[in-house]
Amino acid sequence: QVRLVESGGGLVRTGGSLRLSCAASGRTFSNYSMGWFRQAPGKEREFVAAISWTGDRTSYADSLKGRFTIPRDNAKNTVYLEMNSLNPEDTAVYYCNTLRSPTLMTLTTWGSWGQGTQVTVSS
Repeated sequence: QVRLVESGGGLVRTGGSLRLSCAASGRTFSNYSMGWFRQAPGKEREFVAAISWTGDRTSYADSLKGRFTIPRDNAKNTVYLEMNSLNPEDTAVYYCNTLRSPTLMTLTTWGSWGQGTQVTVSS
């Protein structure tokens, strides 16, 4: 099975930037779409961004559109989440996961959830 490991989180000031990485190992198929999600304490997990594994399509949460991007590097079996203009509301644990839809018709996840990576934005 595909194993996913998130990394790149940390502590940043308001207005700063971070790039998160989601590295896949094990069996990896080129048609896997990938998504980023986040969960703040006491809140439900929410969708952040998604990309088809071939890179033909991307999708972003409306509230984050323009600040976050989700590039990929298939040669490294890695997808990234580039976050700009961060604010304290972005503080959360960020998770990646495989998505069922090759074309992002839906954002239903396929794999199990990992440990995520903590992003903390200070004021």
